[in-house]
Amino acid sequence: MQHKIVIAGAGIGGLATALGLARKGYASIVLERAPALGEIGAGIQLGPNAFHSFDYLGVGDAMRKLAVYVDRLRMMDALTAEEIASIDLTEPFQKRFGNPYAVIHRGDMHRVLVEACRADPLIDLRTGCAVTGYEEEGTSVTALLQGGERVSGSLLIGADGLWSNIRTQLVGDGAPRVTGHTTYRSVIPTEQMPEDLRWNAATLWAGPKCHIVHYPLSDWKSFNLVVTYHNNAPEPVAGKPVSQEEVLTGFQHVHPRAQDIIRHGKDWKLWVLCDRDPTDSWTKGRVALLGDAAHPTLQYMAQGACMALEDAVCLSDEIAAHPGDHETALASYQHRRVTRTARIQLMSRAVGDHIYHPAGVHARLRNEIMSAKSQEQWYDALQWLYGSNGLGLASAPQSISAA
Repeated sequence: MQHKIVIAGAGIGGLATALGLARKGYASIVLERAPALGEIGAGIQLGPNAFHSFDYLGVGDAMRKLAVYVDRLRMMDALTAEEIASIDLTEPFQKRFGNPYAVIHRGDMHRVLVEACRADPLIDLRTGCAVTGYEEEGTSVTALLQGGERVSGSLLIGADGLWSNIRTQLVGDGAPRVTGHTTYRSVIPTEQMPEDLRWNAATLWAGPKCHIVHYPLSDWKSFNLVVTYHNNAPEPVAGKPVSQEEVLTGFQHVHPRAQDIIRHGKDWKLWVLCDRDPTDSWTKGRVALLGDAAHPTLQYMAQGACMALEDAVCLSDEIAAHPGDHETALASYQHRRVTRTARIQLMSRAVGDHIYHPAGVHARLRNEIMSAKSQEQWYDALQWLYGSNGLGLASAPQSISAA
């Protein structure tokens, strides 16, 4: 009898991995530390590569029904309130990359994945199961749970996020890197968003050491507001409620129109952003890392969830391609994914520092370079990220490893 594969974490990456494995005929046990399945956060941006993965996992149609399809990626100068650049996301973009660019509420996306997992008899979802470590035992590996319970399987996939206990044991590289960037999030009813800013776009206002993002969600019932300030925050914080006055502190120098967006936000919460340096130590024995446990990244390329989805597809593909040979399967998974995800990690840092947050001549240079690009030049620049070498992921999942 085939041992089940144990997955630590029922976030986006863990659930997607369970679905990917089930489509290949592999049973899994998903262990989630929280007492109930759910996802915190608000809006999330989905590039075409996310939809490539959704289709492979069998949830593409469900995700498309919940997504809002923005017409543009729009970048504004937060000091002058003038547009810097705009990328057309309509038919030419979709024809080039084979899928749309969209935004979705993170809770909606997570719910679709949960429902798909619950509907599959090969997937066993368990809550209240905090994985603290693991032990390998010949032909199996055992997840050690808080409270003393043990859950064994043929493989253990650590999809347990930025503060992964699986990573602590496998890699042992200490705590995540605190970036000093603080992000504040709010979701407001659409009617509370200034009417002249209700654009059908994923919009970013770039300013010195700060930026503002907004876009519509949930069939235009609400707007997602995300503002980030480089304030040298010294330690991690997650989901702390803060006042509007505190949020505005880092935006006193931007244009009143940009400030007005913040004033319309309510129930603000803050996160101090963390990431890690890239590593190629994702696998050892019968254990592998996935998603933020393997390659946590800043949000500046809107690719954190997309990379976890790609990981899930790639890992399930490799396990199916090498039945019974876990060493080859995990090594091939790491080989296919490590440079692409490292590129995302390092480019996300660079985008934050050199595209979103510069000042003075640096910002003027950014504006001149970005405003001069044609739509075709923008598409060419994004080909490595969204393209699939002309192959549809559903029929050729190896395309996600292309860089």
